[in-house]
Amino acid sequence: MGIISYMRFNFFKQSDIPEKYRSNFINLYLDIAWFGVVSGTAVNFLNVYATRLGASGLQIGLLTAAAAIVNLFLAIPAGHWISKRHTGLAVFWSSVLFRIGYFLWIPLPWFLDEQGQIWALIILTFFMAIPLTPLGVGFNALFAEAVPDRYRARVAGTRNVTFAIAYMLTSLIAGFILKNTDFPGGYQVIFVIGAFGAAMSSYHIYHVKPLQDEVLAPPSAPIPVSDPKPAPPRGMTAALRLDVWQSNFKNVLIALFIFHFAHYLSNPLYPIFNVRVLNLNDAHLGNGTALYYLSVLLASTQLGRIVHRFGNKRVTGWGVAGMATYPIMLAFAQNVWQFYALSFIGGGMFALVNGAYANYMLENIPPDDRPSHLAWYTIMFNFAVLASSLLGPIGADMMGLIPALIVFGVARFLAGLFLLKWG
Repeated sequence: MGIISYMRFNFFKQSDIPEKYRSNFINLYLDIAWFGVVSGTAVNFLNVYATRLGASGLQIGLLTAAAAIVNLFLAIPAGHWISKRHTGLAVFWSSVLFRIGYFLWIPLPWFLDEQGQIWALIILTFFMAIPLTPLGVGFNALFAEAVPDRYRARVAGTRNVTFAIAYMLTSLIAGFILKNTDFPGGYQVIFVIGAFGAAMSSYHIYHVKPLQDEVLAPPSAPIPVSDPKPAPPRGMTAALRLDVWQSNFKNVLIALFIFHFAHYLSNPLYPIFNVRVLNLNDAHLGNGTALYYLSVLLASTQLGRIVHRFGNKRVTGWGVAGMATYPIMLAFAQNVWQFYALSFIGGGMFALVNGAYANYMLENIPPDDRPSHLAWYTIMFNFAVLASSLLGPIGADMMGLIPALIVFGVARFLAGLFLLKWG
């Protein structure tokens, strides 16, 4: 009851928010709530569905890597495209085109055999990544334009809480549906729910409006860019915005690349370990996800206070190091109760990182040049995802599943220390 009261009167309280910001904040909360529905259903069980269809570790890695390949090539053009358009509308239409793909997952079992469905999902993910690239570049810019600096930690924390609630509830519902519905019909039902959630998320993104009087306002803390300011780039340097690498933002890019690489190394291994080693059913996986996001919810209620005390960089770095506990503990798990316990622990670490790392990045970006900097971040993010999604399964084949989880967990810890020292 105490947690509920705290959330009600602190996280969702709007009375102390200036009127001109309230609509944006509410729509950002509703956007992430509906995206939580997508994530708790379609996205959450996509790799599990592919595993039950007989997908290999490499095929599961390709479900993630396909999008990363596209984003690597399109991030810079997407940054240019976003910078020349109304950010809100560009993000909205990108989200619509991307999320149409969720509807195409639904009829696959009616037309294709098991291997056909696996490759169709990989191909669809590849094409969905084309509009996902400007969506990924643009949303962080839209968030910065729609939320003044002094409210970002609060809004990010509230979005974490809202996402966690939606994810928790829908993952439990999805687990119940899958347990009581024949395969693959249950998966089609949760794909329908996810597609509806995706449409509603796009609806609320449409209503998030950049605050033009705030866009160029300096943040509350100085942004550490190179001094003196480099001359305006020309030619190929201008097209690729290589001047971004001449600023202190390059340290942030390198640190976040190492974090994302270490983070995604173990991700393709989880569904294989959970389904084929721990022998977990869909209800177990749904319960584990619910516990994970219950922990996210509880930790997010303290995020603003923690960030205020330690700063976004230190919260991100120590959170990344703490995320090492999940793959390492999973490697030693032998039953569903241990899986539940480590799911709860892992959620708390994830909440710290997820709530702080984007703001840590935005603190280091000039407010009048966000799209280009975010485009380079998107390139580094997707290069990390591509490399780790392919190398993770290869590493597991060479070392074995359990040793790979341990080694990849250690990599997360080292990534956190690197960010703290050099990020």
